[in-house]
Amino acid sequence: MQRNVLITGCSSGIGLDAARGLRARGWRVFASCRQQADCDRLIAEGFDSPRLDYADEASIAAALAQVLEATGGTLDALYNNGAFACPGAVEDLPRGALREIFETNLFGTHDLTRRVIPVMRAQGHGRIVNCSSVLGLVGMKWRGAYVSTKFALEGLTDVLRIEMQGTGIHISLIEPGPVTSRIRANAIPHFEKWIDWEASARAPEYASLRGRLYESRGPDRFELPAQAVTKKLIHALESRRPRARYYVTTPTYLMGALRRILPTRTLDWLIAKG
Repeated sequence: MQRNVLITGCSSGIGLDAARGLRARGWRVFASCRQQADCDRLIAEGFDSPRLDYADEASIAAALAQVLEATGGTLDALYNNGAFACPGAVEDLPRGALREIFETNLFGTHDLTRRVIPVMRAQGHGRIVNCSSVLGLVGMKWRGAYVSTKFALEGLTDVLRIEMQGTGIHISLIEPGPVTSRIRANAIPHFEKWIDWEASARAPEYASLRGRLYESRGPDRFELPAQAVTKKLIHALESRRPRARYYVTTPTYLMGALRRILPTRTLDWLIAKG
């Protein structure tokens, strides 16, 4: 029987490549997006594409209902990929900025996952893969909002994996470093909405962040295409014994190792040096 998977955040980047890659391997892919216009574009490409906005509980319920109606009530896999960033110094992050990013990057992911688990329990199997980041392993300057959501996602996923032992439901994390995507461009509206950088005590330091956001500088060092993430996702979904964690890109492997062997003060110094 054809396997089916629900993927979030498929408008571009990692999610879109995952949708195309899994479809090429014979999966029926439900490639969800937050905006209906992006769903329509994917529908024209031949995908099932329900609208799903992690910040909107009603859209989560409606999207999953649409998927289950199409599959006869089954779902083999869920890939929680959708997320966004809100750059800025931690001292400049208003409460509303953190509330907004947690609604999408953590609470929405958790909501959808909880709704999917009973389906997988009833059928006796399933794969749930959460897309974290190298920033779920270490913190980096200007990324406090995003880092905090990914640290929280790591912890929640670790506990879920332990609790799901013996149920037939396998839980994995994918932890990419720099991967080609639109996350930086998509962060600009959130930065402009929440960060009053001109009034910040760090105003002169924001020149480097604003340059990184607004100027096209080509690929980052060690940047890989989204296919590198899809390759690890395929293993997480199709391997008989999926791993708990999948590192993607050299920086993730490096930071994962350094976090284990270096004192915190030394690691802080190294990260601050860039």
